[in-house]
Amino acid sequence: METILDRLRSKLVVSCQAYEGEALFGSEMMARMALAAKRGGAAGIRANHPDDIRAIKRKTGLPVIGIWKKDYESSDVYITPTLNDALAVRRAGAEIVAMDATGRDRPGGESLRDIVQEMKKQEGLLLMADVSTVEEGEYAQRIGFDLVSTTLSGYTPYSPKSDEPDYALLEALAGRLSVPVVAEGRIQTPAQAARCLRLGACFVVVGTAITRPHLLTEMFVKGLEQTDFPTVVPE
Repeated sequence: METILDRLRSKLVVSCQAYEGEALFGSEMMARMALAAKRGGAAGIRANHPDDIRAIKRKTGLPVIGIWKKDYESSDVYITPTLNDALAVRRAGAEIVAMDATGRDRPGGESLRDIVQEMKKQEGLLLMADVSTVEEGEYAQRIGFDLVSTTLSGYTPYSPKSDEPDYALLEALAGRLSVPVVAEGRIQTPAQAARCLRLGACFVVVGTAITRPHLLTEMFVKGLEQTDFPTVVPE
């Protein structure tokens, strides 16, 4: 039987997320965005919040990488920070649950290792570790994650900042880990996505460059504002 990873291997996963206050915020809008991605050929969807996950599953039937972005005063961990958050994502229908797998303290003093052990009791579930360094990826593999993603490179104070994907991290993880490695973060063009596959990514996740039109619009507007136009003098 074809597995979830078989369906995603060497393919594109589209991240469909919007924040409160944005024009596309809301589960129905995200489900429509995901359907548009499916019609364009996306093999899977990454989605934030149980409500969005449920709506996207109903609308598309595609495999979903589920997360829940939540703020906790006691922690800088933002992507699926707690066991209860991870369980809620799973109950919403996500086949893959992704979570911050950095070494930062988690809310309530929870242990990442303990969360993974508890989540592995969920039949058929895959766990994806969002990391920012090679060391975090190696630790994630040791404690039982099924996939490791470059998602958080540039989003921790100790990882390199760049406008491009972290190709070096991707290549290092692919060379050292036995679990599949996923490319995610600042992938803006098809050429960059293809390069990620060549460097060893199992599949590629793209969000902003596809599903955040207000940011793309801002990029074009700023580009035009910075353009020096020739002065046309009437004859």
